[in-house]
Amino acid sequence: MRIPFASLLLFATRLLGQSTPPLPTNVDPSGYVGNEACARCHSSIAESYKRTAMARASGPAEENFISGDFTHEKSATHYRIYKEDGRVWLSFERRGAASVSGKRQLLFYIGSGHRGRSYLFATDGFLFESPVNWYADEHVWDMTPAYQDVKEIPLNLPANPSCLQCHVSGMRPPLKGTENRYREPIFAYNGVACERCHGPGAAHVHGGSIINPAKLSPARRDSICMECHLEGNVAIERAGRHGYDFRPGDLLSDYVRHYVLASTQQKSLGAVTQVEALWQSECKRKSGEAMSCTSCHNPHASPSAEERVSYYREKCLVCHGKAFGAKHHPEQADCTRCHMPASLSTDIAHTQVTDHRIPRRSDTEVLQPLLNSNTRPSSPRLVPFPFSENAERDIRDLALAQAFLAQTGRDSDASETQRLLHIAVLQSPNDPALLSALGYLEQKRGAFDRARELYQKALSLEPDLIDAAANLGVIEANQGRLREPLRLWQSAFERAPARSAIGMNIARVLCGAGEFDRARSSVLRVLEFNPDMAAAKEMLQHLNRTPPMCEQ
Repeated sequence: MRIPFASLLLFATRLLGQSTPPLPTNVDPSGYVGNEACARCHSSIAESYKRTAMARASGPAEENFISGDFTHEKSATHYRIYKEDGRVWLSFERRGAASVSGKRQLLFYIGSGHRGRSYLFATDGFLFESPVNWYADEHVWDMTPAYQDVKEIPLNLPANPSCLQCHVSGMRPPLKGTENRYREPIFAYNGVACERCHGPGAAHVHGGSIINPAKLSPARRDSICMECHLEGNVAIERAGRHGYDFRPGDLLSDYVRHYVLASTQQKSLGAVTQVEALWQSECKRKSGEAMSCTSCHNPHASPSAEERVSYYREKCLVCHGKAFGAKHHPEQADCTRCHMPASLSTDIAHTQVTDHRIPRRSDTEVLQPLLNSNTRPSSPRLVPFPFSENAERDIRDLALAQAFLAQTGRDSDASETQRLLHIAVLQSPNDPALLSALGYLEQKRGAFDRARELYQKALSLEPDLIDAAANLGVIEANQGRLREPLRLWQSAFERAPARSAIGMNIARVLCGAGEFDRARSSVLRVLEFNPDMAAAKEMLQHLNRTPPMCEQ
């Protein structure tokens, strides 16, 4: 077959001119190739996507640097975020009787800066979130969410995979048995890369297929957005699964089950509740599966400030029609100003969130119930989201969700939690997570022998369970058996050194046994990760006396 000469010339020009990058030869074993490979054929999309918040969700701390200098009044601590010798640092200092000072090198930023930004640092190979955040809406630095009122500096906030995976691409799972120790490089690509929504691209760059979210079933299409934009009140990993194993084209509910507290009224908004809120909107309820996040949002591009009003107005008029738009408050072109107003987040300070419930009247409308049911619960209860009969029948995940609420002090019905866990354990007697959760409830109500039995079985099935080991150690120590709790705690503390309470328990046992040097080493390890812990600083003072003391 004779090949046209012009085609050969065109091919030669592209190759010699290097106008596009070559096909990747070092393809990741999991099939990921990175954004540059995608840009080879989709250059205009790649160029516009680079400017979106998702594309800029993470990166080296030196990029897009935002300096900071402020004093947190409640802890009387002065913080600085600054560059020095090409590196980014966080320093902290408090003067006076409870003085403390130090600095941490910031390695990566998390957050595009559109709404806010935080940073990550490492201590002895373990990855942590910065205790301070940049809040873009008010252009201020302040403490990280949920730590506005602390009196001690929280430098031991683990960078858990559930948070990390939504800001980076190609994240490596934590090392076995740890919460926040990752192999390096921790992630392959900055931000949310193309393949986070389209799946591995190795086959596609060589002529094969790739995931197009628009062509997936509604549940699988929506799962891609839900992976990071659905938070719920509780998220439970399915048995034998991890959330970070999800891939585009999968059902998210096969990896993580989300639960929300359903009630008849709720006016306040959290910062990451877009999916739950949208599902309650009249638009979504009437449109059903035809409506998705991408009905209004183009994941490949963000409208400029000048384009925003007209862009979203056109999205509204796709359904409501131009005739309606011409007569419905024609003096106000910005539909979102009335129907998607921004309000302060209830869970993140200094931050506004857009109301994805799309209320008809922003000042009076009450949030619709999450359940399409004739019955209205008098008090909130956990329901799976998205709702399905299969999810409703899943006792295992519901029991763990209830147990999570109990552990965080938000469960008012301990008997129901106990009942669900007993049923779930009968159905799955070798599920370590269930055994550990039931053990905690038994321990809490004083049934220590039963709790010990449950913890021991859980640990025999999954020796790396940190909570089960820590709690079993408490039971053993309180009954005077000190060798076993030391073994349990030392193993757990080695893998989770940010768990200061475990390290302090070790120090107390060793100190009581007269092993002052080992006790001192344990306290110093606590302070390495949590340098402002008052109890640890006080115990170190006692241990440094002559003779050493355990308690005042």
